[in-house]
Amino acid sequence: MKIVIAISGASGVNLGLKALRLLPNTIEKHFIMTDNSKIVLDEEMDVTIHNNKDIGASIASGSFGIDAMLIAPCSMNTLAKISCGIADNLVTRVASVMIKEQKKLILAPREMPYSAISLENMHKLSTLGIVIAPPVMGYYSKQQTLDDMENFIVGKWFDLLGIENNLYKRWKTDE
Repeated sequence: MKIVIAISGASGVNLGLKALRLLPNTIEKHFIMTDNSKIVLDEEMDVTIHNNKDIGASIASGSFGIDAMLIAPCSMNTLAKISCGIADNLVTRVASVMIKEQKKLILAPREMPYSAISLENMHKLSTLGIVIAPPVMGYYSKQQTLDDMENFIVGKWFDLLGIENNLYKRWKTDE
């Protein structure tokens, strides 16, 4: 399986990085940040880091065979561009490819409250089969720490991607 993790916007970047870090080693990982990041992740992780300005990167082509993409966090700017078919950087170009190839695309919008425009964009994308999965807590797993909360959110995203995980306590597992 080949997965792209992309990070747009500033708030919640740690969730995208955590999702990247927790992906199983059996998955081919590709990573994009919209910011000019000074973090050297390729030395710390087995991941291919792509420049967001390189819209001709391998992952920008349907023939490369990406199976899924998670944009976490997803800024409203990126979400709006995807909704309107604007592919002016690598993140939005890969998202466009995911839509045309009918591959799994998960967006984790980070801003709240949602404006009517943002909700309209999310609705439009949802009708195309894009999964809108903001980082929202499910309190039934009784998280005690910030790490527990982040694991819950990442675990739910992995569930959507079909990646087995034990990152959170599932509903009624103790019964």
